[in-house]
Amino acid sequence: MDNLEYKGYTGTVEYNKEDNCLIGKVLGMNVDSITYEGETLSELQTDFSAGIDSYLEGCREMGKKPQKPYSGTFNVRISSDVHARIATLAQQEGISINAFVKEILTRAVM
Repeated sequence: MDNLEYKGYTGTVEYNKEDNCLIGKVLGMNVDSITYEGETLSELQTDFSAGIDSYLEGCREMGKKPQKPYSGTFNVRISSDVHARIATLAQQEGISINAFVKEILTRAVM
């Protein structure tokens, strides 16, 4: 399923059988919540964009920093053997473990 994207935010596209309409929510928002709906995909996209704009404007008016869906930082627990192997490979490449993992993950998802 494709997602909607606007100003760095990503939202779902789902069908609500009960109300016979399209609905969605912004992904990665663990404190605030942004939802939207529409009878057509065009209406859904419009409400999605309006929801993001409204959220950002509300944050600006309250002097609150808007929540970003993802911070860009996360922790991964791995075995010490895997950690050692990653460290060795990174050192052989002449880069940090962080740069090595970032490169591998970027290639995997792009």
